[in-house]
Amino acid sequence: MYLVFVLFVLIALIVFATAKLKLNPFITLLLAAFVAAFAYGLPLRDIETTIRGGFGNIMGNIGLVIVLGTVIGVILERSGAAITMAQSIIRVFGQRFPTLTMSSVGFLVSIPVFCDSGFVILNSLKRSVTRTLKASPVAMTVALSTGLFATHTLVPPTPGPIAAAGNLGLGDNLGLVILMGLGFALIAALTGLAWARFSRHLPSAELEEADDVESVEQGSGAQQRDLPGPGLAFAPIFVPILLICLGSVVNYPGAPLGQGTLYEALNFLGKPLNALLVGLSCAVLLLRGAGRVVRFSEYIAQGLVIAAPILLVTGAGGAFGAVLAATPLGEFLGSSLSGLGIGVLMPFVVAAALKTAQGSSTVAMVTASALVAPLLPQIGLDSDVGRALTVMAVGAGAMTVSHANDSYFWAVAQFSRMDVATAYRAHTAATLAMGIVTIIAVQLVALVVL
Repeated sequence: MYLVFVLFVLIALIVFATAKLKLNPFITLLLAAFVAAFAYGLPLRDIETTIRGGFGNIMGNIGLVIVLGTVIGVILERSGAAITMAQSIIRVFGQRFPTLTMSSVGFLVSIPVFCDSGFVILNSLKRSVTRTLKASPVAMTVALSTGLFATHTLVPPTPGPIAAAGNLGLGDNLGLVILMGLGFALIAALTGLAWARFSRHLPSAELEEADDVESVEQGSGAQQRDLPGPGLAFAPIFVPILLICLGSVVNYPGAPLGQGTLYEALNFLGKPLNALLVGLSCAVLLLRGAGRVVRFSEYIAQGLVIAAPILLVTGAGGAFGAVLAATPLGEFLGSSLSGLGIGVLMPFVVAAALKTAQGSSTVAMVTASALVAPLLPQIGLDSDVGRALTVMAVGAGAMTVSHANDSYFWAVAQFSRMDVATAYRAHTAATLAMGIVTIIAVQLVALVVL
């Protein structure tokens, strides 16, 4: 029981330090790694090596992928490609189903772009569509916010799912995570869409404010500026995703595409780092006019600023996980939990507790995946499919719930001019429903395939 008690104390300390003391998650996880090492009695000569090795291993597996994915997201934002993507989807769905349109826009845009940034980028477009179609402002807000949130927590190359996949040993098999993530993200987005319809009668000041006309006009002007075409806009997202998926397909048992030149090419291009380099090349085509090289350098710098804290938190999570893996905790918990048969529910509960307590989905995913990674063999999830389902369970937990300690909550509430009570009833309740429905779906799939 001492092993479990120490684990609960460590989790409580992480939550308290990040949520109450506002201590940076990087230093919190790093200190937690040292505390765990001493508490579990690791030999003193091994502590530094274990922590440094855990940090370095996760950085080597996933660090460059996080950087490239973040830079691509910055270019999509700054070039106007995200707006082009949104407009293209609206043309496909038409004006008959406005909430479905907004949910679909968010679903695609948040694959490479952080949901906070995605909501800010698309807010003017959402207002314009809401005003034109006379739709419910709250329903449109929830549809957009939940569509963004679904892929943000479940589909690489968003940093959270990538980091979780890396912690759980799937850094070289992101294709499986992407395919599975798209399926479960669709379930989550549909849940959010259903909640959007349920909340359409809630009051909102969004279309009642006098300055809203100015916002709509600004949104229309933004849509009318020189934007890239749909092909160029979607390419930085879908080309690397397609390459990663093909890279997974060619390595399926039985070698469906043989072992020749085609296999070698797709196997090379399907590696996440190589695929994202191709995606970055596609993103460069979005930069037009004079000074594109200078702007490209600026966007890289901005991406590095955004990626740096994520990299550090991810590395510290890897160090923490390495310490736990070096203790007998995994064997003990595995033998205990396997008898309970809770399987993927454990990573969900850990991630949900961290998300609800400290607010950041990315931190919740990194920390939860690092915590559960050493336990996978003992709870029957030590296979590629089991690890991918664990990523999905962690992602579902990282949805549950977005409330006042989450920056995304305030972005949604403030940009939509909802009071806090309405935001809780609309956005927070929607994320709770998304998390619960998604983990139920993950559990059902786990019962079938494991």
